[in-house]
Amino acid sequence: MAYIPLVDPARATGRLKEIYDAAIARAGRVAQIVQTMSPNPAVLEASMGFYVRLMKGPSGLARSERELLATVTSRENNCYY
Repeated sequence: MAYIPLVDPARATGRLKEIYDAAIARAGRVAQIVQTMSPNPAVLEASMGFYVRLMKGPSGLARSERELLATVTSRENNCYY
């Protein structure tokens, strides 16, 4: 099984700490998906930017519809959302 060494929020420094602090301010915690990308903050930032554009950018779908599609897709793929 693959293993990814996660950076605990209490041990984050530099740009990763800034990203974690923003996550805590926004959601009250650092989500596991964010911690999963913690070894590479540049990839984490790119992924978060993509997510924001996908969910909040111009679209023919409402934000609630996009979230519903993400939830249904995750469920069909047996992924925790």
